[in-house]
Amino acid sequence: MKRDSIASTSKTETAPLNSKLPRVGTTIFTVMSTLASEKSAVNLGQGFPDFDCDPALVDAVSHAMKSGFNQYPPMPGVPALRQAIATKIGVVYGHQYDPATDITVTAGATQGLLTAIMCAVHPGDEVIVIEPAYDSYVPAIELAGGKPVLVQMVLGANGYSIPWDRIAAAVNSRTRMIMINSPHNPTGSVLGLADIEALKTIVRGTDILILSDEVYEHMVFDGARHESVCRHPELAARAFVVSSFGKTYHVTGWKIGYVAAPPALSAEFRKVHQYSVFTVNTPVQHGIAQYMQNPAPYLDLPAFYQRKRDLFRDGLKNTRFKLLPADGTYFLCVDYSAISSLSEADFAIWLTSEIGVAAIPVSAFYQSPRESGIVRFCFAKQDQTLQLALDRLAKI
Repeated sequence: MKRDSIASTSKTETAPLNSKLPRVGTTIFTVMSTLASEKSAVNLGQGFPDFDCDPALVDAVSHAMKSGFNQYPPMPGVPALRQAIATKIGVVYGHQYDPATDITVTAGATQGLLTAIMCAVHPGDEVIVIEPAYDSYVPAIELAGGKPVLVQMVLGANGYSIPWDRIAAAVNSRTRMIMINSPHNPTGSVLGLADIEALKTIVRGTDILILSDEVYEHMVFDGARHESVCRHPELAARAFVVSSFGKTYHVTGWKIGYVAAPPALSAEFRKVHQYSVFTVNTPVQHGIAQYMQNPAPYLDLPAFYQRKRDLFRDGLKNTRFKLLPADGTYFLCVDYSAISSLSEADFAIWLTSEIGVAAIPVSAFYQSPRESGIVRFCFAKQDQTLQLALDRLAKI
């Protein structure tokens, strides 16, 4: 008599986890870069150069490694680098930060932004975010338990501008912070003195903090100057100012930046910083500190990128794209409404798949996608890369 055997099976089930960011999925940058690779398209979507940095910078970092700078540095950053940052800010913007208490080196600007929000924003606090906005802002606020209050830029004949009356109307007793970004990603717009004065008026007499994303600080064109919050003591006294060596020195993969803030704000920032990343890559810090002794690389950067902007803009003038102003950053937004009635996301997919040039839909920079018929190109590319893209775009 044959006996049936019953196999005993055990199931391993994943423990349930309620997402802190339930609306967050794969970013548009990853989606478009993947599609660009699949279609062998020229990738003008994600914002990174396709050219190398200065060999002297690599040599400086290599020298630091070979010199034994490979263990933990001080938590807020290598003293020589913090001093170099403070010196640069003093020379360029006229504001004196104490490198011992006011400058913290971060693992990229995104970490700096997150840490500033985590240290300053409490559950229930409101943070004003100006859209279109870099995609890390709102998730960071939500992780801190804050409430993002979204105010949209106005798109007019002269490009994008901030409606400061709407910013003022959004302020209330729960407003903890206003986030600004200049030069602005994705629009390429730049804050002027009138914008700075409007911001001063709004925060004067309040406890509102400012988080100023200035990662493209050295990419302002046509002889204009970057109106850093650092230039304006009234704002600097309440601001976290964030910048990025990755953007300035063409090394986005190194993920190193810094945050400058007055002592009381920096003290709270460092409390979160030390328990998140603790500190940042040691030899890279030493290498950048050495490299910063020569100011030419960042002083020459506006001319470097303006030439690329002009090359790309000139090549697009005979196409059906309408060019929006590009006063800063290494991004150019174009209106494609004369070409297609597709949504921005669908047009970007079509452009990548059928024309062979990847772009980013500006609608991706809004929490509730807003259709304006505009996509963003990145011109931080070799001239031959830009020319190949222009040859393809001319066929539309």
